[in-house]
Amino acid sequence: MSKVTAQVAISLDGYVAGPEQSEENPIGVGGMRLHDWHREPEGQSAVDAEVTARMLEGNGAYVMGRNMFGPIRGPWSGDWRGWWGPEPPYHAPVFVLTHEPRESLAMEGGTTFHFVTEGFDAALSVAREAAGSLNVAIAGGASAINQALAAGVVDELFLHVVPIVLGAGARLLEGVGTPSFEIAEVLSAPAVTHIRYRAVR
Repeated sequence: MSKVTAQVAISLDGYVAGPEQSEENPIGVGGMRLHDWHREPEGQSAVDAEVTARMLEGNGAYVMGRNMFGPIRGPWSGDWRGWWGPEPPYHAPVFVLTHEPRESLAMEGGTTFHFVTEGFDAALSVAREAAGSLNVAIAGGASAINQALAAGVVDELFLHVVPIVLGAGARLLEGVGTPSFEIAEVLSAPAVTHIRYRAVR
């Protein structure tokens, strides 16, 4: 059965990106350390390799915040096409939340970015339609995941807890109300603990 999922790496103090996000620091100052466990395959533990291999499984569409798509604020300028090069890893439709309209952007490998100006509910609706029987993944960043949690639509939340303190940045679980989850899976590795939560409704 199709689910809405979200997964994100998070610091001990609750941040999924550091402060001062920019083109030079896409996840903010210090934020890249949240992803060392899956960015460096040669040093991965077996658990981290397994989790990395599962990250994009079963997803038929994605919803993404504009801050995750790129560093540009306000009206679109130039030809920004995302952080991931000509072939992004999603290989499915990605619906980007934005206040500024933009034509859809087709990339190599089957990823097309669609820019949704009508808000989170509208983006989720078109993502569900595009995904069919597959899952819709809320790809981040913090604001997009928080909106999904506040709307009560997240069926599974997978946190990759990295034992660092960022001190500032984009915080998860702000303004989300009081959603209820139970622990479905815990996988421990030397540099990160992977915890999958299942919604209780």
